[in-house]
Amino acid sequence: MNITRENIDELNAVLKVAIAKDDYSEKVQKVLKDYRKSANIPGFRKGHVPMGLVQKQYGKAVKVDEVNKLLQDNLQKYLTEEKLDVLGNPLPKGQEDLNWDEDNYTFEFELGLSPKFEVDLQPKEAITSYKIVVDDKMLDNQIKTIQKQYGKITSKQEVEAGDEVSGSFVNEEAELNKKTTFEVSKLKGKANTSAFLGAKVGDTITVTTKGLFAEAGDYRAHLGLTEDEAKEQNLEVSFTIAEVNHREPADLDQELFDKLYGEGVVTSVTELREKIKEEGEAQFKQQSDQQLLNDVTEKLIENTNFDLPAEFLKKWIQQSGEKELTFEEAAEEYERSEKGLRYQLIEGKIIADNNLQITFEEIKEYAKEMIKAQMAQYGQMNPSDEELEGIAARILSNQDEVRRLSEQLMNKKLLDFFKEHVKLKEKEVTFDEFVKEVYN
Repeated sequence: MNITRENIDELNAVLKVAIAKDDYSEKVQKVLKDYRKSANIPGFRKGHVPMGLVQKQYGKAVKVDEVNKLLQDNLQKYLTEEKLDVLGNPLPKGQEDLNWDEDNYTFEFELGLSPKFEVDLQPKEAITSYKIVVDDKMLDNQIKTIQKQYGKITSKQEVEAGDEVSGSFVNEEAELNKKTTFEVSKLKGKANTSAFLGAKVGDTITVTTKGLFAEAGDYRAHLGLTEDEAKEQNLEVSFTIAEVNHREPADLDQELFDKLYGEGVVTSVTELREKIKEEGEAQFKQQSDQQLLNDVTEKLIENTNFDLPAEFLKKWIQQSGEKELTFEEAAEEYERSEKGLRYQLIEGKIIADNNLQITFEEIKEYAKEMIKAQMAQYGQMNPSDEELEGIAARILSNQDEVRRLSEQLMNKKLLDFFKEHVKLKEKEVTFDEFVKEVYN
C-alpha cells in the first residue's frame, strides 16, 4: 500500500491511496475459508462446499469489505504519523469508473487542513472585568425578604395593603391556569391594586395581563408568561382568591441570626449585613467570571484572523450527518457553526501552546472538591478522603459526567489563564448596573 499527499493550497490537500492485490488477498482468503466452514448451500454438506463456489458467491463482497477496512485503518495511521491537523474527516472523491473485478485500486480523498495562525492575547482596548458588589439597596431588600420568610403568618379573610394572596390566574381560551402566591404590593398601577384591596376569600377578580406587575420577573413567576408576551397578548384573566395571609416580619434578633447561620456565628445586624454581602458577591462572581469568559471569547474571535477550507467543510457537513443534506442546507449549517469552529481552533491552540491540557487526576480532584462543597451544604463538613474517593469513582464511571466535569475544569483553567495574560480593566458595578450594561 502506498499513500501520497498532494497539497492543493494551504488549507486543502488530496490523498492518493494505492492498494495492490498483495495488500488484501491473504485476508480475503482467510475470510472465505471461514465462510466455507460455516456456509449452508443446498446440495453440499456443511464444510464441504467447493472453494470456487464460495469465491464466486462471496468473493467480491469480501474483497470490498477488506479493502475498505484497509483504507480506514491506514488513513488514520497516516494522518497520525504525518501529524496532519485536519478538520472533519477525509472525504472520498467520487470514482464512477472503479472496477472491483480488477486486482489493484487507487482511491482519492479530500482533506481540509487546519489553518496556521497566532493568537494575540493583548487587544488594543482592555476587556472589562466586572466586579459586582452588593449595594445598600440590595442588602435592605434581602433583609426584608428574610424577615418576611421567617416572620409570623396570620390568615385573613379580606385583603389589605401589604398582604399576600393565593389563587390561580385563569384564561381558558388561552389555556392559562397558573397557581401562585404574590404580594399585592407587587402589582403595578392603582387600578390593579384597587381591584384586590378589600376583596375577600372566594371573590373572583378580573384583570388584564398587560402592565399587571411592576417587575419583569413577576410575569414569569405568577403568570407563566414573559413581560413581552403578557403585553402583546393582553389577556383578560380571572383570579379567585383562595387564601389571604399577612406576614409579620421577624425581629432582627439573635434567634433569627441563629436560624440563618447557626448559633453564635452572627451576633448583630452589622454582621448580618456583612454576611449577606459576602455571600451575594460570591454568587455574583460566578456571573461576572462567565461574562468575562464570554467577552474574551468574542474578542479573540474578532481579533484572530485566518481562513478556513470553507468549501471542503460544507461538503463534509453535507455528507457526515445521519441524513445527507443538500449543499444549500450544508452551507447554511456552516454559516451557523463557523464562529464556534473558529473558537474551537483558537482555544485548542491556546491550550496546546500553554500546556493547559487536563489530566484524569485533575478531573478526579476537581470532582472531589465539588462533592465536598455539596456535602458541606448538608452539614457534612469533614468527609473522609476514602468517602470522597468512592463517590468520585462512581461519578467518573459515567462518561457523560467525565465530559461535563472536563468542560467545567477547562473553562476554569482558561478563565484563570485569561485573568493572568489578557489585558483587562476591572469595573465595579451593582447587579442592576451589570444587567443593564451587559444585557442592555
